[in-house]
Amino acid sequence: MTKQSTRETYVAFLRGINVGGHHKLPMADLKVLFESLGYTHIKTLLNSGNVIFDAPLQDIKELEHTIEKTVETNVGFPVPTCVREASFIVRFRESDPFKNKNITKDTRCYISFLKDDVIADIRLPWTSDDNSYQIIEKRGETILSVLDLSLSQTTKAMRILEVTYGKNITTRNWKTIERIIKKLLN
Repeated sequence: MTKQSTRETYVAFLRGINVGGHHKLPMADLKVLFESLGYTHIKTLLNSGNVIFDAPLQDIKELEHTIEKTVETNVGFPVPTCVREASFIVRFRESDPFKNKNITKDTRCYISFLKDDVIADIRLPWTSDDNSYQIIEKRGETILSVLDLSLSQTTKAMRILEVTYGKNITTRNWKTIERIIKKLLN
């Protein structure tokens, strides 16, 4: 993943852009903002704020702050951002976190990124009363969960995550993560 010893490949997950016609931020504009920060090898994926990029090796929190400040200054609204090293994302695929789940057409597997390692008063794995949603694991600042859409909707599951872990969180469908990993490895 590392291009040189002083640079690292990262993945940024921006929260709440281009959702329901609100907080519009075209990916081409986002790419320009990342270029203005001196980042290289920038690739965006989907319209939901997934950015792969190379930057000087640095503290993740500083990187998040720099991206958030730059985006807000240029688009006029705050965009919470979680950044992970690309190698961290690839290791999730290697661990196959959903291998023991019965996946159907109605199953959605999610990976949620916390800005901080929140210790919640919840025993994992946790399952909702209606069995539609399960938080299966927390790995530091990352949460793995599964939703059965035949029983409940995504928004209800996201509210459960926010109530449990706070609003400094952004979630992606596992299929999106797999697409990111494919881009990282190609």
